[in-house]
Amino acid sequence: MLLGIDIGTSSSKGVLVRPDGTLVASATREHGVSTPQPGWVEHDAADVWWADLASLVAELLPAADEVTGVGISGIGPCVLVADADGRPLRPAILYGVDTRATAEITELTERYGAEKILARGGSPLTTQAVGPKLAWLRRHEPATWAATRRLFMASSWLVHELTGEYVLDHHSASQSSPLYDAGTLSWAEDWADDIAPGLERPRLAWPGEVVGRVTARAAARTGLPEGVPVVAGTVDAWAEAVSVGVRDPGDVMLMYGTTMFLVEVLPERRSSERLWGTVGAFPGTYTLAGGMATSGAITGWLRGLTGRSYGDLTEAARDAGPGACGLLMLPYFAGERTPLFDPDARGVLVGLTLRHGPGHLYRAALEGTAFGVRHNLEAMGENAGRRLVAVGGGLRGGLWTQIVSDVLQEPQDLPTYAIGASYGDALLAGLGTGLVTDASGWNPIASVVRPDPEAAAGYDELYRLYRDLYPATRDTAHALAALNARG
Repeated sequence: MLLGIDIGTSSSKGVLVRPDGTLVASATREHGVSTPQPGWVEHDAADVWWADLASLVAELLPAADEVTGVGISGIGPCVLVADADGRPLRPAILYGVDTRATAEITELTERYGAEKILARGGSPLTTQAVGPKLAWLRRHEPATWAATRRLFMASSWLVHELTGEYVLDHHSASQSSPLYDAGTLSWAEDWADDIAPGLERPRLAWPGEVVGRVTARAAARTGLPEGVPVVAGTVDAWAEAVSVGVRDPGDVMLMYGTTMFLVEVLPERRSSERLWGTVGAFPGTYTLAGGMATSGAITGWLRGLTGRSYGDLTEAARDAGPGACGLLMLPYFAGERTPLFDPDARGVLVGLTLRHGPGHLYRAALEGTAFGVRHNLEAMGENAGRRLVAVGGGLRGGLWTQIVSDVLQEPQDLPTYAIGASYGDALLAGLGTGLVTDASGWNPIASVVRPDPEAAAGYDELYRLYRDLYPATRDTAHALAALNARG
């Protein structure tokens, strides 16, 4: 059997899968994030990443006849700095939701030039970028930096803990702006030396490439058999795209999770000032990606605020109807990533009256996220042959996906298994070990969400208002963000 492990923002999941794609067992572990200061979002690698992996393996192993390959994915791009032995020196700084390095983003962009950064790496420097966060560490935590020798992400650190190998997959490296050259598929040595002097760069491999085997030490700590091959793994969204067949040009994955993430497969390399241009999960492939800072996180916030279950809120939102009786939400509760790249954007709710209740607020959150998806897809450009595949926990209940299809006026394919990146990790392990030679039979499409033509006109009007609302409130949101930062 193939073992897949994924480390997410708020939970981790593990699966056991047969080489034909049959799901045998799955397990989940919830965890939180640390926010020690406004704009900071962190994970402790040992207490979250390793603890979750060890716990998931312990639960899943009894269901396995034999584990013959391991794949791991995780949130990214992250910044976990470690000493020469791979021991973490501080908690990991998470991806674009952590906005601490805004000054360094500006400085590095001015130093190297925005056009050169875009041409070389495929993406502008934003809160998603690794380079500015390393520069922040050098400046603000010099003692930590003095001991830093290695750089990890969630997947690569767990691969190191299992195999002893210091390796990073090409896709994750291509998100390490501006340290990676997407044209040569190698580290941008000059910029990497300038930003992070003394940092030993990991060797590069493709996500499905076997990079090592479970060591005797890791076997004793986890119960996994010594010698089991482990593939390089990658960032969770790309593993999830692999899991649902988003591998051909024109395929787009919509990942409904704590954050909404979009990945479009391209026939050739493309850069974008408003999105992330990266190399893909397989050699010779490229992608454009977009990510909203909050989506499912807002539904979780509303659940906690109201004390009602997701099921109750979904039914109340269904009853509220399109437009939520005149409510409109900007879902920028933690700033916004693509296509705005504005860490100081803030959530906005317009149109409140005394008649509105929890269902209306929940509906406005789902619709606001759908408008954000449309904004990102417009930034990706017209694609007549585009195929949308929906994945993630937000598929439950069916309302959110229906709203998105109604806003886009496009269908969405729903795969048989929408269980997350861990299923893609297992597939990558199968491809890397040769146990899977043809992935076309994995995870067939089970159903299709079709748009309601009657909803189109109303949502078109609301979308125009949504697009107008951000520039109309931006200065106020920035002023409030500055006030909050001061104390």
